[in-house]
Amino acid sequence: MDAQLFEKFSYAIFRVAKDYFIFASATFFLFYVVLRKPMWFRKIQQKMPSFNDYRRDVFYSLISIIISAITIVLTFYIGRDYNNVYRDIDQYSTVYYLFTFVWMFFVHDTYFYWMHRAMHHPLLFKRVHLIHHKSTNPSPWTAYAFHPFEAIAESCILPIIAFTLPVHISAVIFFFVFQISYNVYGHLGFEILPKGFHKTRIGRLMNTSTAHNIHHLKFKGNYGLYSLIWDRLMGTVREDYDATYEKVTSRPRTEAEQSEVIVAQR
Repeated sequence: MDAQLFEKFSYAIFRVAKDYFIFASATFFLFYVVLRKPMWFRKIQQKMPSFNDYRRDVFYSLISIIISAITIVLTFYIGRDYNNVYRDIDQYSTVYYLFTFVWMFFVHDTYFYWMHRAMHHPLLFKRVHLIHHKSTNPSPWTAYAFHPFEAIAESCILPIIAFTLPVHISAVIFFFVFQISYNVYGHLGFEILPKGFHKTRIGRLMNTSTAHNIHHLKFKGNYGLYSLIWDRLMGTVREDYDATYEKVTSRPRTEAEQSEVIVAQR
């Protein structure tokens, strides 16, 4: 590896690790330390993950970060003469620039849904995807906790975006910051959205933390990333999703506080 390539790789690791640790550590500290008691009534599963869960998730997340960095170098450095990433903001209109966020959202959401369903095939689940599902009670640290093969599959969305429609480099960066922040929310373990939101027009299509938490606990259904659009089209929204969301967002604070005391005494 030449010096310039190593520099690019090191910087890519730094960028991906920075985003992961900023969002994961900040939300973990906020919800699992500072707001643990006052927000316990919104804890989706009324129990805490174990230390082994955190340790395993961070370990596999570090592997995923390295794989993501390799993908970034291959896409933006080695493949710079072939991709459709542009750097002159005036090359395309502002309207087009904003459109690319919508396009990346739906492309990634679609890619993830079908890739995720493939990971649940018996041939892949036990050998690959089970690593992610070992956290049946996920935390922010679970967001990047993938088997290396799945981490490669996850990172393939970057070249898919870069080698199709033209997209500005800043839009790619902003979009993947959004991606990790939403991924952390999906694995947060707390539901921060309001009661009844899942019944609104937007809420019916949004993949909430509750929806993804049920997926980790029950393993089937709710396969989406940002939205439940494909789940609703393909009939894979879990039947217990609405009832679980209503239960979590309607839970009395006092009842949850008593549950938290019991957990703390164990």
